Amino acid sequence: MKIHEYQAKELLRKFNVPVPFGRPVFTSEEAGRIAYNEFETQGKNLVVVKAQVFAGGRGKGIVYDPETNQPMMLFDKEVRGVNVVTGDNIADKVYQYAVKMLGKKLVTVQTGEAGTIIRKIYLEEGSSIAKEFYAGIVLDRNVGRNTIMVSTEGGVEIEKVAEESPEKILKEWINPAIGFQAYQARRLAFGLGLSGEAFKSFIYFITQLVKAYEELDCSLLEINPLVLTTDGKMIALDAKINFDDNALFRHPEYAELRDIAEEDPLEVEASKYDLNYIKLDGNVGCMVNGAGLAMATMDLIQLSGGKPANFLDVGGGANVERISNAFRIMVSDPNVKAVLINIFGGIVRCDKVANGIVEALKNVDVKVPVIVRLDGTNAEEGLNILRNSPLQFRVARTFEEAAKTVTEVVRSL
Repeated sequence: MKIHEYQAKELLRKFNVPVPFGRPVFTSEEAGRIAYNEFETQGKNLVVVKAQVFAGGRGKGIVYDPETNQPMMLFDKEVRGVNVVTGDNIADKVYQYAVKMLGKKLVTVQTGEAGTIIRKIYLEEGSSIAKEFYAGIVLDRNVGRNTIMVSTEGGVEIEKVAEESPEKILKEWINPAIGFQAYQARRLAFGLGLSGEAFKSFIYFITQLVKAYEELDCSLLEINPLVLTTDGKMIALDAKINFDDNALFRHPEYAELRDIAEEDPLEVEASKYDLNYIKLDGNVGCMVNGAGLAMATMDLIQLSGGKPANFLDVGGGANVERISNAFRIMVSDPNVKAVLINIFGGIVRCDKVANGIVEALKNVDVKVPVIVRLDGTNAEEGLNILRNSPLQFRVARTFEEAAKTVTEVVRSL
């Protein structure tokens, strides 16, 4: 589960992680009012206006009019996802930026040309920056430990740094038996070349950040950039938090933080039925039981020359209702030209799955070809059920045959 920057910073404040003063706003009038009352009259003559969307690269992203697809212009320059306002009449300038941003489309390297609509913005006090760093915490699944990553390359996508300059990424793995240790914090600080007040500030910052990551049950906590101010303080200039979905039952309060408008509508619908569905940009719908098999299915479709349209794991309880909902959601994607069902009968028998598919398709209008591959317990019985049904299934005997068949079907359409 993702949340916005302003929500992430509000949570970090509770753990005493240093973040700049800021306020979220949802209308241009509110932006002007808050900019005047809480920034301009307080002598804050530098305000940053940030789009709040689930996409990176906002600083370089450009805001477009969604109707004309023309870039929004203000003060003789393009409006971006992050804009710095300085000088006199701060409130008026912030108001004008809000008018140009709210309800408009932001296009970044992560959104692609489709962009994403800006529904809220964040007004933040400007900072006096001496240097930018990167800090992030994530689970390293190769070693089964939470890992802290820091780098002197702040403000740059960490993936780019890892590809071009991996030696600039410093890592510390947290032993779950003893937790994050002071010597690890010092080692990271020395690795970043810090000394004096900056060294002390970083030690405190990273210690509090680890505490926040663990107690909030995050799957990702990223600060990019982590800023060293001219007075030697470390602050989180940006913040990205993803929660571990498997830990949400411990945090019912997180439900209030969810922004469904930023999520894919089909993924939102799938979540209502506890279906593990992720929309992709291909044209082959995939329905599989088991996350590992689902990943392998998508890989084999790709190797066969096709492109998967989704990740969909129906799990072990492949009953009629579950399959019906999965089909309905999957074929709601207009890009889906054919469907591949790949089931291994272990926990659930293949004949039971086959009956579920036949009954489900009586309730769901599926107008695209359906290719089915069953293997495992009672696979032959399941295949006979499909062959004898009035529905026009294409049955594949092997995994490879199924992937090749669905790819050929899509190409022939």
